[in-house]
Parts: sequence; C-alpha cells; structure tokens
Amino acid sequence: MTEQKYNLDDLIHLMDRLRDPEGGCPWDLKQTFDTIVPHTLEEAYEVAEAIAKQEWGELRKELGDLIFQAIFYSKLADEQGWFDFHDVIDGLVSKMLRRHPHVFPDGRLRGQSQDNASISDETLHQQWDAIKARERSLASKDGAQSASALDNITDGLPGLIKAWKLQKKASKVGFDWDDLSGVKEQLISELKEVEEAQDPDHIEEEIGDLLFCCVNLARHHGVHPESALMKANLKFERRFRAMERLAEERQQDFTALTLDEKDQLWRDVKALERKSG
Repeated sequence: MTEQKYNLDDLIHLMDRLRDPEGGCPWDLKQTFDTIVPHTLEEAYEVAEAIAKQEWGELRKELGDLIFQAIFYSKLADEQGWFDFHDVIDGLVSKMLRRHPHVFPDGRLRGQSQDNASISDETLHQQWDAIKARERSLASKDGAQSASALDNITDGLPGLIKAWKLQKKASKVGFDWDDLSGVKEQLISELKEVEEAQDPDHIEEEIGDLLFCCVNLARHHGVHPESALMKANLKFERRFRAMERLAEERQQDFTALTLDEKDQLWRDVKALERKSG
C-alpha cells in the first residue's frame, strides 16, 4: 500500500493549527516577522551548504525548512489582513510569466510554446533587465526610471553578495574593467595599499577594498564569491579535521606541535586526498 504524501494545502493547514490561538503551539504563537528572520537566514545557508556538500537527502530536508519559513511569514501577513500564501504564489507565477515571454509568448501559463534553443544567454539577460526596468518605471509615481543604476539592492545582504550585486549593476552601465588584466592589476595595487597602511582604521579600509576587488575577480571569472568562499570553508574544515585525526593516529599532541609540524600534517592530508582521488 502506497503511503499518502502530504501536499501544500496540508502544510498551510498545519501552519493554521500551529497559530491557532486556542490549540496552537505556544512558541509559534509568540513569533513575529522580526523573530523569524534569523531562522530564515540560517535555513537559506543550510540549503546552500547541503548543495556545496552534495548531500541531496539533507537538501530535501533543508528545502522543506525554507518553504516552511515562507508559509510562516504568509500566515502572519494573513492574520494582519495583508495577503496569504496563495497571494504569494499568484504574484510569483504572474511575475515569472511576465519575465519569460520567450517561454510564455501569449502570457498564459498553459498557453502556446516555442523553440528557444537558439536564444543566447546575453539576449536573455538583456530581456530580463529590460522587463525589470519597465516594472520599476510602472511602479514609480511619475513613471520615471530609478534615480541610480544601483537601486533595488537590499541593504541587509551579506558583504560578499552585496559587493557582487553592486559590481554587476555598475557593469551594466559600462563601469567595469574590459578584461581580467585590469582586475588583476587593481588586486595587486590594493594588496600593496594594505601593506602600506599604518593605523587600524586605515588597515580595515584597505582590507575592505582588497576583498571588494577579490569579488570583482571572481565575477570576471563567472564565479559567485559567496559560493566559492563557502566551498573554501568546507575544504579547510575537512582538511583541518583530517590533520587532527592524523595526529591522533600518530599519537601526537596536535596543539603541542610546532607550526612546521602542523604544516607537514597539512601537506600529508593533501597528499592523501590526491591519492584517494
């Protein structure tokens, strides 16, 4: 007998029960938009981590947790009479239909389709930007375009992601290096300025410029900086833990080892990784 699977309506009903003033969960009833935000950020990063680790079973769970956050916010909004989750879905589908005219030429979800194999990524990006620009124009009171090319970037984004978005926006209006050579020269220049800085505030400023330039280097290589750093973090953690295990196997006190001895462990771990493939 096949076990019945729960669906989206079941999830919405579950949230209704959790927020029921009489029979709901005391913890869930205490929550507000502000108190849920930290959980949402954590769940988003756990989704990214599961992907980076290629742990697909964990990804399924983490995606569920992330969807639950959207359900929670929608329930809070519904209680205020603003909108519910169905309104969220309706708005999302409408926007995606509007922004993908090459897939939905008649603007209908189940309407006619066409062959898009020959459309380039550049064309798609230009179309997407043009549609978003029209949306911003219609949303403004006087119908004018946004005052700055850098508008509509969320202030609360993590530093690496915001730097990446700022640079992408600036690049679209021609403020960008023509090729990698300019980025690399700037990177060398920023590193030199870090070395020449004296007081703590100046050092902090120059390191910020250096990191911003590193994001630019990643962008020119087509690499998302947050994803690259997350993978670097995972790699460092994996190798460091392997160093500790290797020291234990050799009956060495890891903390008492000299830096040269720890460095040798690091090289041994890398050698073992290459050997194991």
